Amino acid sequence: MTFAAHRVAYAGYIAIFSARFRMLLQYRAAAVAGFGTQLFWGLIRVMIFTAFYKSSTQKQPLTLRDTVTYIWLIQATFAMIPWSIDTEVRALIRNGTVAYELLRPLDLYTLWFSRGAASRLAPTILRSIPLFAVAILLFGMQAPPSLASGLGWLLTTFGALMLSTAVSTLVVISMVLTLSGEGISRFVPPLIYTLSGMLVPLPLMPGWAQGALNFLPFRDLADVPFRIYIGNIPVHDLAQALAHQFIWTVTLIWLGRALLARASRRLVIQGG
Repeated sequence: MTFAAHRVAYAGYIAIFSARFRMLLQYRAAAVAGFGTQLFWGLIRVMIFTAFYKSSTQKQPLTLRDTVTYIWLIQATFAMIPWSIDTEVRALIRNGTVAYELLRPLDLYTLWFSRGAASRLAPTILRSIPLFAVAILLFGMQAPPSLASGLGWLLTTFGALMLSTAVSTLVVISMVLTLSGEGISRFVPPLIYTLSGMLVPLPLMPGWAQGALNFLPFRDLADVPFRIYIGNIPVHDLAQALAHQFIWTVTLIWLGRALLARASRRLVIQGG
């Protein structure tokens, strides 16, 4: 492709991202409902962990104050985690309309990646801003201990968004290969929920599991940004954390592209 063709293609991806993002920002009622749900469950989880700390006599890797902040970060960024796949793309694959996607003068992987990034970012922004305000003012959430920690959190949160989108796009591509895709779409959410720190902060997990947890990409979705925010991961380790996110994101993007190329060569359109 020429430079002009690349420029036109990139403009198309940006337009798709922008249109999807602006469309999702219109769902304010859903955002309010999501805010209420995350606030409710956040309060329950704070009470559970408070009881755990009050009843424990052993020193924990995180203080109660840090754990409370960690929990509110979980609740605020809940929509960014790849729990589900794009329902519209799922419908395109199941009814055969995905053939029209293949005819677009755009790279299909980048097209789906752009949609996925917007689908994760828009609801997260709508829910997180009011939740941060309420949690900091009323429910014990702390601000970052330093400006560097806050900036590091923003950088790793962006890395988490890219990694989350790569995971969700890979799940979408699996539907092209299997048509139904129910297996992986049901298997991935509980796996991510457990291994990313969304269920229990990863420092509180057993010591024998820490090696595997630190190697796998799931901690980069939640645990790493959260621990940088609270200062549990020092700022001088930020470059290492970003490199880990980048390597896994590139790996999953490469795997997704390879699977999509294989699926496109063997694709059989069904439905109508």
